[in-house]
Amino acid sequence: MVLTDTHTHLYYETIADKRAALVQRCIDNDINRLFLPNVDAESVPLVYDLVKAYPELCYPMLGLHPCSVKADWEQELAAIKAAHQQNKIYAIGEIGIDLYWDKTFLTEQVEAFRQQINWAKSLKLPIVIHCRDAFNEVYEVLQQERDEDLRGIFHCFSGNLEQAKQVIDLGFYLGIGGVVTYKNAGLDKVVSEIDLKHIVLETDSPYLTPVPFRGKPNESSYLIYIAQKVADLHQTGVEEVAFITTQNSRQVFGI
Repeated sequence: MVLTDTHTHLYYETIADKRAALVQRCIDNDINRLFLPNVDAESVPLVYDLVKAYPELCYPMLGLHPCSVKADWEQELAAIKAAHQQNKIYAIGEIGIDLYWDKTFLTEQVEAFRQQINWAKSLKLPIVIHCRDAFNEVYEVLQQERDEDLRGIFHCFSGNLEQAKQVIDLGFYLGIGGVVTYKNAGLDKVVSEIDLKHIVLETDSPYLTPVPFRGKPNESSYLIYIAQKVADLHQTGVEEVAFITTQNSRQVFGI
């Protein structure tokens, strides 16, 4: 069985022994593919350090997180693009719009999002979208940019069934994480209605820890609990969920 964590910030752990233990717990739980999004220029070296340490497990992505979009966002994005010249990447992400924390730079977030979509298209790469309290804003940009090269993952999807269908209609996969295990979130009802061919799994570690560890730091090895919950919702085995969602990840990332 091979499970794929399509979105993890495991690189935030920089202490070698602790990082090695996190990786070993992944291997012990059959999580053998880890996709790493940076968030800003400063986090790029952390991503590549982890990739260098575990090249058989880790795959880098690059992008400017919407919460990192400030007045100097163009310089930040230029630095991130420069890093790409030296290193292979598998997606542009995570990118998007976040109106939960701060609406000050909405105009800049939209422009940064749009520029990075076009960057991805030029590289024939998928995008990994961060969307928080901004579904309509994100969807509007995607509709405007829609063409045969626009594809990717709606990371940490937590919307309703109608929104899920809109995402799927755009040709995107739904990134399903720990929220699906939360009793009152409602995502379980949505996921039970969505064919597994439209789903990839993720942890977003160290955030959004699944039950039974909710309230503690998340880690990629906990993906097994997300996979089991999805399996239960679809009344199938975790092996089938692992196979289908990993195949989906191969489809979107090309590896």
